[in-house]
Amino acid sequence: MKKYLESLKSCPLFAEIEEKDLLKMLSCLGARVMIFDKKYTIFAEGTSAKYIGILLSGAAQISRVDYNGNRSILGTIHPGQVFGEAFACAGEPFLPVSVIASESCLVMLIEASHILHTCSNHCVFHQKLIFNLMKDLAEKTIQFHRKLEVISGRTTRDKLMTYLLSYAKQVGSDSFEIPFDRQELADYLEVDRSGLSVEIGKLRNEGILESNKKRFTLL
Repeated sequence: MKKYLESLKSCPLFAEIEEKDLLKMLSCLGARVMIFDKKYTIFAEGTSAKYIGILLSGAAQISRVDYNGNRSILGTIHPGQVFGEAFACAGEPFLPVSVIASESCLVMLIEASHILHTCSNHCVFHQKLIFNLMKDLAEKTIQFHRKLEVISGRTTRDKLMTYLLSYAKQVGSDSFEIPFDRQELADYLEVDRSGLSVEIGKLRNEGILESNKKRFTLL
């Protein structure tokens, strides 16, 4: 597990835990690492929700598909980030979403029960691990509310501008590259792709923004 330490240092689950303790902890937790090629399903909707995932490299997306086959992207996952923890910790029998590799991924999987229940070894840093997990869940709740704010817009224009303004504030710049292509952005905003393209064209013509593929500049 030593070769994954650099990636794990940025993971909020292991904040303020020393390297020597982290290696012991990973062994105690029964952590295992798996490789997923691009477009492979890491967690599938309807399967057991008992694992917590940590992305070590690559990128992934959390999505759901409605009964008409329309896909909604609920979020993106980057190296060092945790996923699946809310459902695993809540004891949900089945996952209501899927996690798909958008690039070739290296993922660490840990059974949630190994985190929530202290082991017979009484590891000193187990309580810190649980605290970090609760903090991560709280931050994910805030992110969920931000997503709700975006998709609650009445029009495609409202949703797009709310997302772009929020992203600009997040990165601290009026010029930035978003993590979505056009179809993925439409899926995230839960709007029709052609309607989204028309709206982006209107905003360009009105001098409100400039765009080139994934890059946007708010004027």
